[in-house]
Amino acid sequence: MKICIVNKKKFIKSISIIIFGILFLVTIGINKAYSKESIKYKEEYIYSGDTLWSIAEEESKENKYYKEEDIRNIIFDIKKVNNIENNNLEVGQKIIIPTF
Repeated sequence: MKICIVNKKKFIKSISIIIFGILFLVTIGINKAYSKESIKYKEEYIYSGDTLWSIAEEESKENKYYKEEDIRNIIFDIKKVNNIENNNLEVGQKIIIPTF
């Protein structure tokens, strides 16, 4: 099978765009993979009166991972990391919280 290039300029331009696109995607992938490696987790235990809102509020003030993050987003993230489906927490329950 023989391939014939009709327009050399269009071919070079197309190949250049494809290569640039691949390099761009690889660069994005490397940055995301690097940032995930730097995340650590701390363990917290639930005490009487603790709520997801109160925990998220405290984390927004003290945890650099959640700096300037909306409380609702912090709650969503904590629930996601701990596989919590509803807003109910039990006294003595252990949860993990992302941190740097």
